[in-house]
Amino acid sequence: MYSSGKSNRPALYYFVYILSLLIFGTNGILVSHISIESSQIVLMRTLLGGLMLSLLVLVRGGFDRASVKAELRALLGGGVALGLNWVALFTAYRLLNVSLATLIYYAGPMLVLLFSPLLFGERIRVITIAAVVIVAVGLVCISGSIASSGLSLAGLFAAAVAALFYAALIVFNKRITRTSGLQTAAIELDIAFVVVLIYTLLTVGLPHPTPADIPWLLTLGLVNTGLAYLLYFTGLQKLPAQSVALISYVDPVSALVFSALILHESLTPTQLLGAVLIIGGAILGELRKA
Repeated sequence: MYSSGKSNRPALYYFVYILSLLIFGTNGILVSHISIESSQIVLMRTLLGGLMLSLLVLVRGGFDRASVKAELRALLGGGVALGLNWVALFTAYRLLNVSLATLIYYAGPMLVLLFSPLLFGERIRVITIAAVVIVAVGLVCISGSIASSGLSLAGLFAAAVAALFYAALIVFNKRITRTSGLQTAAIELDIAFVVVLIYTLLTVGLPHPTPADIPWLLTLGLVNTGLAYLLYFTGLQKLPAQSVALISYVDPVSALVFSALILHESLTPTQLLGAVLIIGGAILGELRKA
């Protein structure tokens, strides 16, 4: 699974990537049981996930210095983008309503898809454009009620910056071909930890979790961050950029569904329609010409 060479098993990498997104979809459930601030939660998850994967790399023989050195700029860029992506998103959540911030944030993968011909030499087909439109409409539907009053220019800017860093994360990691998914995830989570640590120290300070928080933080850090980002980066490196962008919308759909099933949050008919449109659009975008 962790080979950095050319993939001759595309189905495996689709499975790995989608599985990571489904795991991400349970983040909200875990976070709902944790009492500390959201940025402090991310600080803990990057710490735990980065440590876990770094130790795993060391157990497996250490980092491949040659590949890491050759792709150091992309690895550093990806780690910084990952950390700043979270920082900007949390700022947007504070200044805007969550629905609008989320809607703007998920414009990031769309940017990657639309610029994939320039960035990666991938041809955009008519069916892909149709898929983008369908997914965009679906995303608006699942975002729920978006308040138009009391908009904050600073919040809108933060959400746009988060979307740009989300796109940058994908672009940087698509340029990593020699470093394995395991080592990429370890390095980028460690770098993201440093970025989020600086942000947390400047805003809310270091976390002080309660004993009741610990099991949820461990699950979030080790499974939903360490394992999930290992799967995420492994799949991301092997799949076309357009596929990565379209399939990424499994994340918000799964979060919506899991919240309804486990937290018993209500789903409106519009949100259900949005989920269907997103999944249908993603499938449509993956259809190949006969």
